Amino acid sequence: MTAEREPALNEILIKPIVEAALTEDLGRRGDVTSQATIPAGMQAQLQIKARQAGVVCGMDLARLSFALVDAEIAFVAEVADGDRVEADTVLATVRGNAHHLLTAERTALNFMTHLSGIATATRQVVDSVSNYPAQITCTRKTIPGLRIVQKYAVRCGGGRNHRLGLDDAILIKDNHIAIAGDIKAAIEKAQAFAGHLIPIEVEVDTIDQLKQALDAGANLVLLDNMPPDVLSQAVALCEGRAKTEASGGVTPETVQAVAKTGVDFIAMGYLTHSTTALDIGLDFMVSEQ
Repeated sequence: MTAEREPALNEILIKPIVEAALTEDLGRRGDVTSQATIPAGMQAQLQIKARQAGVVCGMDLARLSFALVDAEIAFVAEVADGDRVEADTVLATVRGNAHHLLTAERTALNFMTHLSGIATATRQVVDSVSNYPAQITCTRKTIPGLRIVQKYAVRCGGGRNHRLGLDDAILIKDNHIAIAGDIKAAIEKAQAFAGHLIPIEVEVDTIDQLKQALDAGANLVLLDNMPPDVLSQAVALCEGRAKTEASGGVTPETVQAVAKTGVDFIAMGYLTHSTTALDIGLDFMVSEQ
């Protein structure tokens, strides 16, 4: 049975991102190195290859990088986003005008290495807590302009997305509480604004704040920077009253201790701001006149 895949992002969503990346790289004169060193009509065939094991992500962005430079470039995918691959696996073969292949190379690889790194790290974290009920989520700590693809990479690695933007859900944080007056006042205002369709999550730092949030009717609580022993107390207090989400500097080294407390979700900014790119290269195979 084939594992269920994360639905690919619609091309309408990713095309502006790829166009912006190509525009940044092409500058005012295009790829002057290829123009200077390679005959204009030369054809070439290259392979996109994983140089280390990991989870693939960014295939459509790579394909579109080549297509926007030259619609006649043939891009043949050998794997799909979300696939686990070993080192030396061929991910795709590209064939066409050598100038155009090299012009698109770095943009395609930048997307694939970055997003595959996120997907790989997410998969490792998800696997490490698979014996616990906690689900791994990302945060809004993303590179401006790349949030939609970074969060897509998290899903390809088996994680879940927290809100995509400020309009997705109500998350009352410490500054909202400070300006609103207190936790109760902030939640009451949010309830009046939201109606019955938007859940309300509240960030709390202490058990006392948690009790206030629960008494005021919060649907979810973000347990911020609590050590595992305090998290366990918080989870017990929330049972049957609100979902729990642990947050605040969680890393692959600390995530199991957090998961053992019984929280429902673990938010990890690490997934999108601190992961290492997966090593992927474009290797020359055949050249024809």
